[in-house]
Amino acid sequence: MTTLTAEEVQRYKRHLVLRDVGAPGQQKLKAARVLVIGAGGLGSPVLMYLAAAGVGTIGIIDDDRVSLDNLQRQIAHDTDDTGRLKVESARETIHRLNPLVNVEVHAERLNARNALEIIARYDIVADGSDNFATRYLVSDACYLAKRPLAYATLGAFDGYVSLFKPYEKTADGTPYPTLRCLFPEAPPAGLVANCAEAGVLGPVAGVIGTLQAAEIVKEIIGIGESLAGRLLICDVLASRFEVVSISWDPDNPLSGQTPTITDLSIHGSTDGSACAAE
Repeated sequence: MTTLTAEEVQRYKRHLVLRDVGAPGQQKLKAARVLVIGAGGLGSPVLMYLAAAGVGTIGIIDDDRVSLDNLQRQIAHDTDDTGRLKVESARETIHRLNPLVNVEVHAERLNARNALEIIARYDIVADGSDNFATRYLVSDACYLAKRPLAYATLGAFDGYVSLFKPYEKTADGTPYPTLRCLFPEAPPAGLVANCAEAGVLGPVAGVIGTLQAAEIVKEIIGIGESLAGRLLICDVLASRFEVVSISWDPDNPLSGQTPTITDLSIHGSTDGSACAAE
């Protein structure tokens, strides 16, 4: 088990006094490797809270650059970062927050050619992407690589969070669901507006991204009740949270009884976007 230095004991002492975390939990965080897809509205709070919590290695994949209209919600960047690669800006923010964290940057798009190789380097993946093509690519790749996926998505005033680990089974022997159990296929392009078209209230990204980060920390340490098999829905305008169950769909094309998706070729050669404008 990775040991904690005197500086780490001082930095993380509010974790160390928690009965459910303590030194063993903090050591698990230090040893963990987390990949965050997108350094945007969701990725920003995820990155900052994972770094603050002491996750030892954080990978960031995003090929986008900071623009002024990002700053209303993408708190890993500031005005002086406009025009810079988001992965570089986010790395500097993390370093200022917690220089003990190792940051690995991937200034590229996630696609069917590189997804499995990149995802396999990490223990758990956080999806902060802003389009359906990437979400399904990430979900399929995490299933094939057997990596848990902390999933989140934003609406204008609401958001959704879950944890997908469909390569594992529940206590009764039923597989956990995947994204394709919830939505078998992505909607046609253009049917659902993205945040650039529909807008998003800035703090909503913070709320949902923070919940996503909490789910990752819980999964790494092994505490609490996981969102695996459940979907958390947050309606900020109504100040309401709801959790609904998600069941494994034996007919889903990825992890069903007769799967038709056995590799990432279904995603073709089209690049997914890790720009994460959310």
